[in-house]
Amino acid sequence: MKLTALGVLGGYPHQDSGTTSYLLSSNSGFNLLIDAGSRAVTELEHELSPLLIDAAIISHYHEDHIADLGVLRQYRQLWPKTDPEWDGAILDIYGHDQDPHEFEKLTLDGVSQGIAYQVDGVQKVGPFDITFKRTVHPVICYAMRITERKTGQTLLFTADTGWFDELIAFSKDADMLLADVYFFADKSNMPNHLSSVEAGRIAREADVKKLVLTHLPQFGDLEQLRREAQDVAGEITTELAKPHKTWDFNTF
Repeated sequence: MKLTALGVLGGYPHQDSGTTSYLLSSNSGFNLLIDAGSRAVTELEHELSPLLIDAAIISHYHEDHIADLGVLRQYRQLWPKTDPEWDGAILDIYGHDQDPHEFEKLTLDGVSQGIAYQVDGVQKVGPFDITFKRTVHPVICYAMRITERKTGQTLLFTADTGWFDELIAFSKDADMLLADVYFFADKSNMPNHLSSVEAGRIAREADVKKLVLTHLPQFGDLEQLRREAQDVAGEITTELAKPHKTWDFNTF
């Protein structure tokens, strides 16, 4: 499978980067949008028509993860029905239903349907099996372990979270750990986001193949952030997420 970054910042867009959103494409051609932060739709257009998204999944309902979700629905709703390449498919949007007000917004008649994912089981989405772990965050948020059934390739997306020990076991042997890292090493044990060194520790102890830092801060030396994580991760390759950077899991 292949992962492409659309937005990589936390909180708010800044200069040439939007907030959290990723495109996960299976080897079979299924396209899953993971979160839909600000600028997700226009950044997606550089990679793939938003009409070709097969499903979307939302980790939580903070604005920097859903800002463009309504825009995506309007894009599909208003696209000319005369376009022979557009079949008007209903978009499945997976999210947790523990915030009923926000969950109800996922459904737009004739455009999208909200589906409550199985937080205590395995949610099948196209060719993917997805399991969930509730994170440490001010609102209900879920980390996701996404495995392509045919290849066994696995992406672990922490979503937004502070440190908790269970993240290590949940991340065990993942091909990629896509980790929320909004803080430098001097701010660990925060109640909402990981620090660079905490992400590095998870990667090392879970023995993942690659660590990618996302939900990045708008200010500070990001190369320092990467080095701090790398120093703790040891030999595990550690990278900064950048808009339109793509990782092919077949090459890991």
